Amino acid sequence: MTNQTIRVVARFIALPNKVEELKAVLLELIEPTRQEAGAIEYELLQNQYDPTDFTFIEEWTSHEALNTHLDSPHIQALAAKLEGLVTAAPDVGRYDLLA
Repeated sequence: MTNQTIRVVARFIALPNKVEELKAVLLELIEPTRQEAGAIEYELLQNQYDPTDFTFIEEWTSHEALNTHLDSPHIQALAAKLEGLVTAAPDVGRYDLLA
């Protein structure tokens, strides 16, 4: 396939007493990210059975667009905001669409 987009799945697990705080921090990322060049899809999901579990589903036009996103001020500020809200570092994976 040529010109294939990049898919990202980024999972965050909140400390049990910090669910609403983490949700607020993650929701702040949506609008600025959706305005970025190269952003096709950027959705935040919360697990119905485990409310501590949040997952972003993302689609980007290219690796360059994704890397620009990762260097953006709102993403760079995220690490400091996550401290004390999550059980571990986010689990972030880049994926290719197979079918």
